[in-house]
Amino acid sequence: MSNRFAISACSAAIIVLCGAMTSCGSKEDSSTEVAQEKAEEIPNVEIRQVHMQNVDQLVSYTATIDAYKTNNITTSTVNRIKSILVEVGDHVQKGQKLVVLDNVNIDQLKVRLDNTEREYNRALELFNIGGGTKQSVDQLKTELDAARRQYDNMVENTILVSPITGVVTARNYDAGDMTSANPILTVEQIVPVKVLVNVSESEFTKVHKGMKVPVYLDVYGDEEFTGSVELIHPRIDPTSRTFTVEIDIPNRNERVRPGMFARVVMNYGTEERVVVPDRAIVKQTGSGEKFVYVYKDGHVTYNKVEIGQRLGDSYELLSGVDNGAEVVISGQTRLNNGMKVNVIGNK
Repeated sequence: MSNRFAISACSAAIIVLCGAMTSCGSKEDSSTEVAQEKAEEIPNVEIRQVHMQNVDQLVSYTATIDAYKTNNITTSTVNRIKSILVEVGDHVQKGQKLVVLDNVNIDQLKVRLDNTEREYNRALELFNIGGGTKQSVDQLKTELDAARRQYDNMVENTILVSPITGVVTARNYDAGDMTSANPILTVEQIVPVKVLVNVSESEFTKVHKGMKVPVYLDVYGDEEFTGSVELIHPRIDPTSRTFTVEIDIPNRNERVRPGMFARVVMNYGTEERVVVPDRAIVKQTGSGEKFVYVYKDGHVTYNKVEIGQRLGDSYELLSGVDNGAEVVISGQTRLNNGMKVNVIGNK
């Protein structure tokens, strides 16, 4: 009896001990799992230190190419067109005859001019030898000047010439038509061409005549054309707070044509700016505002930034991040302001 009792007691003790060991093991495993879960709640991020650097202050403007000069060929009086000597697209030289109008009245005016001139010469000769009066000479001189002006004007408005060297870009009539409000032809000078841009008042002191300006045209892709500032308008528009700058492009090969869409890039010098990788920029949905997560002492802060121009795979920052700061460049999707993070990469 005593032996069986001893064995039963021993078995019970072993069972209790095993239960205790099992219980301890479960508690230890549970604690480990909780610790792992807490560790997993801390997001992993990659950061990079940013620095200030000199950045060219480039501002891009869109505009349309204009002819350097545009002349509308027309007449001051209504007349019938006898012939048009050029077509749209023709190159013309300064002084070249373009249009011939009906000259039915020219002969009559020429006769009148010749008669008035003879009368004036006789009166002047008579006055020089002591005959006639100064008043009659002056009166005939006035009539002669008026007849000459009328004749010259008729000649000028009968044979129309080009005042510039350029290209015919429009023709509104045919031979036999009567002239009216529209010009007969339009001639444009396209060597050089020009482009006008409206520049912010804040840049007024940074623009100067002769300043070289890159110009890009959609039709030619990334090919760069070089223009130069030819004219700076002296007046600031009080509504837009801008002023107009005229940029001339030599265009000796005539590849640039009026009406082309252009992008003009003005360089206003250099400024020291913080530059961050484009991967650091976070766009806030709906507002269009942009942020950068800045890392410090194991936590991140959500900094609103103002970005400038894109520089390859980076952005110029105008505000929001200090020089030497460490910014998050990956892992932002799980972050919130003030959150503790685990750094897995630092470049």
